[in-house]
Amino acid sequence: MLFSENSIATNKRRGLIEVICGSMFSGKTEELIRRLKRARIAKQRVEIFKPQIDTRYSIDEIVSHDSNSIRSTPVTSSGNILLLASDVDVVGIDEAQFFDNNLADVCNKLANQGIRVIVAGLDMDFSGKPFGPIPGIMACAEHVTKVHAICLKCGNLAHYSHRLADTEKLVVLGETDIYEPLCRTCFNEAIKRKKK
Repeated sequence: MLFSENSIATNKRRGLIEVICGSMFSGKTEELIRRLKRARIAKQRVEIFKPQIDTRYSIDEIVSHDSNSIRSTPVTSSGNILLLASDVDVVGIDEAQFFDNNLADVCNKLANQGIRVIVAGLDMDFSGKPFGPIPGIMACAEHVTKVHAICLKCGNLAHYSHRLADTEKLVVLGETDIYEPLCRTCFNEAIKRKKK
């Protein structure tokens, strides 16, 4: 059965986990903001969180690459989300890959309390490996939406975030100056060129 936004009102207090994942520049945050704004239109109580380290566009908002935004609470760890998410219907979490590995447990606890949890984040890091808590959250989520960017080399669907900067550090915040979305073929070719 496919997820239907028409079912939200009738299942208001049934908790569930939704994941929006993909590469950089694929529209993850845009889709998260869209779902959260629709929940507010439906008069649902919404609380939104992001990792405190993500200050690229704003300290207290999540902001898409298209400059859409919604107010959020920056937190240092996933445990803070449990403390701050009381008396809500929907919890939104952006840039989930930057949180600690307890985020999957936090999402499950919230969903078990009857809260709709919507998580957005990168599913793979710059080297194409599963990133942070996202794989664990995907495994226990009721709904997973994988969105794609467009490969800047060939125009096909892209699902890799290729890092242009020469560093092996796992977390490097950046935009088009540091990352480009690539398809599998172009990503593998770029990795081979870097190794030469």
